[in-house]
Amino acid sequence: MAAVRLICGVDEAGRGPLAGPVCAAAVVFDPARRAPAGIADSKVLSARERERLSILIKNRALAWAVAWASVEEIDSLNILQASLLAMRRAVESLSVSPHEVLFDGSQCPMLALPARAIVDGDAKVRVIAAASILAKTARDAEMCRLHGQFPQYGFDAHKGYPTPRHLSALRRYGVCEVYRRSFAPVRAILEDLGRGASLASSLRSPSRSAAGRNSGRRAAVRRFRRA
Repeated sequence: MAAVRLICGVDEAGRGPLAGPVCAAAVVFDPARRAPAGIADSKVLSARERERLSILIKNRALAWAVAWASVEEIDSLNILQASLLAMRRAVESLSVSPHEVLFDGSQCPMLALPARAIVDGDAKVRVIAAASILAKTARDAEMCRLHGQFPQYGFDAHKGYPTPRHLSALRRYGVCEVYRRSFAPVRAILEDLGRGASLASSLRSPSRSAAGRNSGRRAAVRRFRRA
C-alpha cells in the first residue's frame, strides 16, 4: 500500500496595496476527506463566497495556518521578500509536516522541505487556491480592523489598494503608520510634504542679516511710538 503524501498549498494576499501587512496562508488537505466543492482562485470569487469557503476549508483541512509580514518588514526587505517571509512563516506554523510544499508564483522561500513554485498556481492547483482564500479573507478582516482605527482612509472598501478614492483620502489626510513608505505613491506624498515643510521653514526663518534688519525696524517703530 502506497504511503499517503501530504501536499501543502501556499499563497499570499496583499502585495499590491499601499497600506497594511502582507498575509500568507498554508493549507494541507486531509487525504481521507473530500475537499470542499467550489474552491477557486480567491480573485474570481465574491467576498461572500470566500467567507463561506474559508470556514469549510478550515473545518476540512488536516492543517492550516495564516502568517504575516509587517509594514516595517515590507519597507525594509521589499514586498517580494516580505511575501516570501510570510509564506515561510505560514508553512512553519503548520501542525503537521507536509511531504511537499507548492507555492503560488515563480519563487519559493528557503525551507527545509521539498518545494515547488507554480506560476498561476492559485488557478491550477486546488490546495493553493484554498490557501489563497484563507490569505485573502484574513487580510480583508485585518484591513477592516484598521478601518476602525483610521476610518478616514476607507480601508474597509478598498483594502489598501490604490483606488482613486483612496489616493484622494491619502492626499487629504496624510500618511499614518500603517502605510508602506517604500511604495511610490506614499513616498511621493511624503516627499511633497517634505518639500512643503522646507519651504515653510525657509519662509519662517529669514537670514540673520534680514532678521537683524527686521528687528531694527521693529525697534525703530516701537521707539517712534513711545516718543
